Amino acid sequence: MMCGFLGLISSDEINIDKLEESNKFNICRGPDSKATISNKTNQLYHTLDNLNYSFIFNRLSIIDLSQNAMQPMASNEHGTMILFNGEIYNHRDLRKKLESKNIMFKTSHSDTELLLLGLSEFGLSFLNEIVGQFAIAFINFKLKKLILIRDRIGQKPLFYSLGKSKILFSSNLKSILKYEDKKRIDIKAINNYLNFGVIPSPQTLYENIFKLEPGSYLEIDLSKDSIVPKVEKYWDPKRFLNDNKFEKEIYFELFHNSVSDRLESDVPVASFLSGGIDSTSIIKSLHDHGHKQINTFSVVNKEEKYDESKWINKVVQNYETNHISTELNGDFDNGDILESINTFDEPYADPSTVPSYLLNKLISEKYKVAISGDGGDELMGGYRRLSKVLKRKRYGISEGLYKLYPSYFGTGNKILSQSKNLSSAYGSFLEDQKLMKLLKLKDFDKFDDRFFYEAENERKTMLLSDYLFFLPEMMMLKVDRTSMANSVEVRSPFVDHRLIEYILGSSDLDFNSDNSKKIMKEYLSPDFGEEFINRPKQGFVFNLEGWVYNNLNLINEVIDEGSVVKNLNNNAISKLTINKTRINGLRIWKLFFLEYYLLNID
Repeated sequence: MMCGFLGLISSDEINIDKLEESNKFNICRGPDSKATISNKTNQLYHTLDNLNYSFIFNRLSIIDLSQNAMQPMASNEHGTMILFNGEIYNHRDLRKKLESKNIMFKTSHSDTELLLLGLSEFGLSFLNEIVGQFAIAFINFKLKKLILIRDRIGQKPLFYSLGKSKILFSSNLKSILKYEDKKRIDIKAINNYLNFGVIPSPQTLYENIFKLEPGSYLEIDLSKDSIVPKVEKYWDPKRFLNDNKFEKEIYFELFHNSVSDRLESDVPVASFLSGGIDSTSIIKSLHDHGHKQINTFSVVNKEEKYDESKWINKVVQNYETNHISTELNGDFDNGDILESINTFDEPYADPSTVPSYLLNKLISEKYKVAISGDGGDELMGGYRRLSKVLKRKRYGISEGLYKLYPSYFGTGNKILSQSKNLSSAYGSFLEDQKLMKLLKLKDFDKFDDRFFYEAENERKTMLLSDYLFFLPEMMMLKVDRTSMANSVEVRSPFVDHRLIEYILGSSDLDFNSDNSKKIMKEYLSPDFGEEFINRPKQGFVFNLEGWVYNNLNLINEVIDEGSVVKNLNNNAISKLTINKTRINGLRIWKLFFLEYYLLNID
C-alpha cells in the first residue's frame, strides 16, 4: 500500500486543523482516501498516558483495495497500531507462515496487516523476513513505544522532528515545515548540498528536522518524561562483503524472482523502458516468463545526441509490448522545469528529475504502479566512473595539479580522477570541492569522510560507496519524489536486497571493468545484435546546458531574489558562464534549484 502519512505525539494539545493543513503535501502520495485517528476521536485504542496523538493517513490503493485494509490499522489484541508507506512483495508467503502459528488475519491479503501482526508478534526481528520498500510508524500502546522504520535502501522517505515532549513524523518534509512554527536553516546542510548535490541523511535543510537513515529504525520510549530517540541500523551493506564464488544460476534465479515479486498488485502494472540494458532485461524477464500484456512507457529526446528511440523501438518490437511514449524536442517549457522542482521537498541537483517527472506524469494517466530499471548500474558497476577509476594513471602529482586548477573552470575531476588515492579519484565524480572554494565555503562534509569504506579491492570499494551514498541518497530520492508527485508507485527489481547481498558477497572474477554488464548482456544477446548490446551507455538526460545558458535572465532573477548565493559570492554565476560547459551548466542548475526551492518552500 503506497501512501503518505503524518503523525504527532505530544504532551501539549494538538492543533488538528493545523495538522490537517500540513498534511496537504502528502495527498499526492495517497489521493484515493484519507483517514485521521486521534486519542480524542477514537476510543478503541489504548492511551499513551498523558500524551496526545493524531495520525493522518493518505492511501494509494494497490494491494487489497478493501476498506478493511485501510490505515491507520490497529490490533486491539496486541495493543498496537501501524502506518505503513510501501509494499511488501512476499506478504502472501509470510502470511502463510504466520497462519501456521495460529495468528489470525481479518483481511484477505493486506500486506499492512501482515506487517502489523508480524511486528506485534515477533518484534523488530520480523524486518529480516520482509522483502519490499517501506517507511513504517509502529506504535505499541502497551509498551508505550513508538518505532519509526525505513527500508534497507531508502526507497521510501521518513522525516521527523523532535521536541522535549513531542515527536512529529511524516512522509514529506514540507508537512513538518508547515506545522513547525520555529524552523532554522542548517547552514552546513546547505554547504553539503552544494558539495554533493543532495543533503545526505540524517540531515535535512533545517535544524532539528531529520530524515531517518536507510536500513535504520528509531525507537522512543513514550513512558519517559522527555523524548529521547534511539537510532539503530538493522541492515548495512558492509556486513555482506565476501569473496564467494559467483554462480549465474543463483543470480538469475534471484533476478527473475525479484522481477516477478514486483508484479504483486491488485491494479495493472506498467514498465519503464529506456532502451538500455537494465530496463530491457526486465522486459525480457517478463516476456520469457509468460507475461503477454507488457505495458511500456518512454520519454524520447529527439535531439540526435540524446535520442534512444531506435533502441526503444527494437525492444518494443522484440517483445511486442503495449508501448506509449512522449517526445521531448530539446526546448523544455519553463513551466515543466519549475513544476518538476516544486515536486521536491528538499534541494536536489540531478537534472534527470525533469524527464523522470514527465515520464511519471505520462504513466499516471493510466497506471498507479510501474517497474523501473533503477539500481542496475549500482549492482553491476555500470557507471563509467567505476571503469575510469580502475584504469586511472595513478599519478602522484594529481592532488598538486588539482589545487592549481581554477575553480570556475570545472570540478577538476579529470585531474583528480587519476590520483593514486582511490577515495580522491572516486570522490571526484560525486562531490564538487572546487565549487565550495569558488563560493568560499569551508564547513562541509567530504566524500571520503562520509561514504568511503575500504573493501577487499577497489571495485568492491566503489560498489559499496554507491550503496552507501549514490543509490540511497541520490537515485532513490529522485525515483520517489518524481513518481509520488504523480501518485505513481515505482518498483525497482535491481534494488532487491537479496540481489545486493549476493553481489557484494561474490568474487569479482566474473566481472570485467571493460564490460561491466557482461552477465546481463549475455542474457539479452539471443534477442539483440552487437550494435544494441555494446553501444555506449546513455544516461536519462537532456540538454541541460542549453536550457541553462538560454535562461540566464530567469536564473539571475531567482538568484538575485534569493538569499544564499549572493551572500556567498555574488559573482558566482558570471564566473561560471566564462566557460560554458555542461559541468558549469550543472553547477548553475544546482544554485538555481536551491534558490528557487527556498523562495517557494511554502
